[in-house]
Amino acid sequence: MAVDRDINIKTSEEIALLREAGRINALALKATREIIQPGVTTAELDSVAAEVIRKYGAKPAFLGVRGAYPYPATITVSINEEMVHGIPGKRKIKAGEIVSVDCGTIFEGFVGDSAYTVAVGEVSELARRLIEVTEKSLYIGIDKMRPGNRVGDVGAAVQNYVESHGFHVPREYTGHGVGRSMWEGPQVPNYGTEGRGIILRAGMTIALEPMVLVGTPRTKVMPDRWTVSSADGSLTAHFEHSVAITADGPLILTVE
Repeated sequence: MAVDRDINIKTSEEIALLREAGRINALALKATREIIQPGVTTAELDSVAAEVIRKYGAKPAFLGVRGAYPYPATITVSINEEMVHGIPGKRKIKAGEIVSVDCGTIFEGFVGDSAYTVAVGEVSELARRLIEVTEKSLYIGIDKMRPGNRVGDVGAAVQNYVESHGFHVPREYTGHGVGRSMWEGPQVPNYGTEGRGIILRAGMTIALEPMVLVGTPRTKVMPDRWTVSSADGSLTAHFEHSVAITADGPLILTVE
């Protein structure tokens, strides 16, 4: 894909700015996580994230992104069978649901991008296991993000772990490079073959984001033309971190 030709190796100064963008993004997501409970609307989550981003002199990366129409919010909020790109609004969160929140922040021209999924109150054993497997797969993938490894090593690690637990990864939606743009090279699928793909080099910065589905790897776009759901209506989960590849190993950028 063309995105794989747009790989930008970052300097230590640029990685420091990406780290600050990631820190602010982490704080915005933390603010949403702290208020998630039954009765809270998805628009309220969006509002608190936007407030944190503004507080630190940054800008929301998602707001106005081109698609079927400009994306209208700071974060995406996807619930249960919704995998990604859910638009915040009047919907109230209910006990027993699982909620995925994704956020992007621009600071001094650099982007931080990360996501999490959380259970609201008591959820099914299947939902709990889905969340645990998805989060663990993220860190298994991150551990492969070292100079000399290949994109296929990362994707294979995620895929093998997820599928060993009976879950699925989509083929249409992937991780990606991140920097001055929210979408740079290389493209990093959550599936792959070890030893194949672009070689990872120190200075690459990548948003790795396992998206995991219970019943099928297939997805569908909903009538709002943004929200992506599982094709069969089964549960989904999503975790993401922006990561710098360094000589000393992977450096997670989207933490406080």
